[in-house]
Amino acid sequence: MTPNPLRNGHPAPFRLTSFRLTSSRLTPFRLAPFRLAVLLLASSVVSVSMPVDCSGSPWRHEIERIEIPVGDLTFQARACGPEDGPLVLLLHGFPETSYAFRSQLVALGALGLRAVAPDQRGYSPQARPVDVSEYAVGTLAGDVLAMADALGADRFDLVGHDWGGIVAWIVATRSPGRVRTLTVLSTPHFAALSASRASNPDQAQRSSYFADLAADGAEVRLLANDAERLRHIYSDLPSDAVAEYMRALGNRDALRGALAWYGAAFGRSATTTKTEPPTSPDGPAESAEPATAPSDAASASPPPALRPVTVPTLYVWSTEDGAFGRDAAEATRRYVTGPYRFEVLEGVDHWIAERVPDRVSRLLAEHILTAGKDAESPIPADSSHR
Repeated sequence: MTPNPLRNGHPAPFRLTSFRLTSSRLTPFRLAPFRLAVLLLASSVVSVSMPVDCSGSPWRHEIERIEIPVGDLTFQARACGPEDGPLVLLLHGFPETSYAFRSQLVALGALGLRAVAPDQRGYSPQARPVDVSEYAVGTLAGDVLAMADALGADRFDLVGHDWGGIVAWIVATRSPGRVRTLTVLSTPHFAALSASRASNPDQAQRSSYFADLAADGAEVRLLANDAERLRHIYSDLPSDAVAEYMRALGNRDALRGALAWYGAAFGRSATTTKTEPPTSPDGPAESAEPATAPSDAASASPPPALRPVTVPTLYVWSTEDGAFGRDAAEATRRYVTGPYRFEVLEGVDHWIAERVPDRVSRLLAEHILTAGKDAESPIPADSSHR
């Protein structure tokens, strides 16, 4: 029986019941027909404003700490849900860690998905190269595919926020055959953002901090006076999040690794850094173009035209975001030719996943369970095992 969406005039908690997702981790995402019907019926009565109640889930939904080996690097991660569930990778932004997705990990894990949020390059102590050139966006995107490989997933659902959103856009552009669905929180498509920085004074002003964070010694300035500037960035976040982020990033080595993303993209040497725009799902083209615009927003130009995003895409933007304006957010539609949904959260600031966790969890669940299903091949009649 499905829950009553209204109880005494208010949304009732959505209770997860004993349905199960099934998958072969190295084959496309498949659901037994009757189980898929239950999932879709459940999602059809859920409002994004309902509170999440995972008490009825048949799966463990406690967050685990895991390690993901990738070559010479080892990434720390938080994970939730059955290990054989369809993989969802969630990529955090700056200056956060995998802790930013703590609510979404539990919600997705309770649905039978294997939700994994890594502490990305520079944030994981054992994945912190010294050379800033090792933080180029193409390398960061390669980390995502390598982590999916290490976790045994040929295809996966991808979620990104802030810098994690930029990386998610790149992965979906370069490797659409690997990405089942894409969800980006806050961050416009990289081409839309670059164009808006060049042409829109409002976005240029919003992005002016990029160069400051890319400059040498930025970690020293952020940590001065008992990390006054870093703590100011966290001023609107809950105290538990501030404590966790300060524990992880409140030292020079860790913060330098996190800031290397800005140094590689917007630092002095970044204007001559080259990257290879992809022409096939899993490989680069033969020619090379500038990876990013110069840090001076006034002289910025859009990056080279890349193949549009073709995977089912959910883009969630909030009206009080101080980093990304409406111009770039609305222009993002031009760079997606696959199924596209644009959700605007009124009155919400940049920290979407932590400010309105239940709304984000429900949007993710709906997108992954419906758009992901539509993106797959037909389900065989005998696929109801597991």
